[in-house]
Amino acid sequence: MTQVLHKIKAYLYDNALTDNPNDFIARVHSERSLSVKDICESAAARGGADVSPGTMEHAANLFFKEMAYRLCDGFSINTGWFMAGVHIKGVFNSPDETFNPEKHTVLFEFQQGQQLRKELEAVEIQILGVADSSLGIVQVTDVKTGSVNGIITPNRNLRINGHKLKIAGNNEVNGVYFINTDTAERTKVDASDVVINNPAELMVVIPELSEGAYQVEVTTQFSGSSIPLKASRSAIFDKILTVQHS
Repeated sequence: MTQVLHKIKAYLYDNALTDNPNDFIARVHSERSLSVKDICESAAARGGADVSPGTMEHAANLFFKEMAYRLCDGFSINTGWFMAGVHIKGVFNSPDETFNPEKHTVLFEFQQGQQLRKELEAVEIQILGVADSSLGIVQVTDVKTGSVNGIITPNRNLRINGHKLKIAGNNEVNGVYFINTDTAERTKVDASDVVINNPAELMVVIPELSEGAYQVEVTTQFSGSSIPLKASRSAIFDKILTVQHS
């Protein structure tokens, strides 16, 4: 029997993507997102690295930079831990049609490798019960690329699924925000760019964002009834979203 070395905690949420009121999805309860620096410091502290955290971080960043360079040359990558490659999304209507950025998209795709899958053998999942679904983001989808919880495209639509997301109330802070994880700069979606405004689904036009990593935040006074809450509440999606300009 494989020894349990890790425990992943998860809450159950109502499945907002189906009409069945009795099915749930599990979402991992993550304390925070770790950077390359965090991982290197953890490896040094645990004794899993024979170099300093700074040296390890420098080497890791050099590796990722070179990997990205080679991916852009069309190579595929197999580290054993994960595999990466380049995918072209979009339809070509004739053999002579050339690549058109207006209808075609280039994406990086990552898949778990054999070594990473093997690590799951030592993981125990703990279901913490049904989560408080008063306000929460379950999933976001970039409509242009089809990317789920990943790449987002400025000036194109983003579908946000979750619970009690409807933007309601007269507090001026209510709305959808994109938060740059490096600078903490908050960019609010213009009210006129909220295309769909339902409790289980929002559709917004992504603002003109610079390249980088972002989190989505929804702030609202929606209560589920005709009477809005007295104070606004916010939910931040725990997945990191990436803007990559071509």
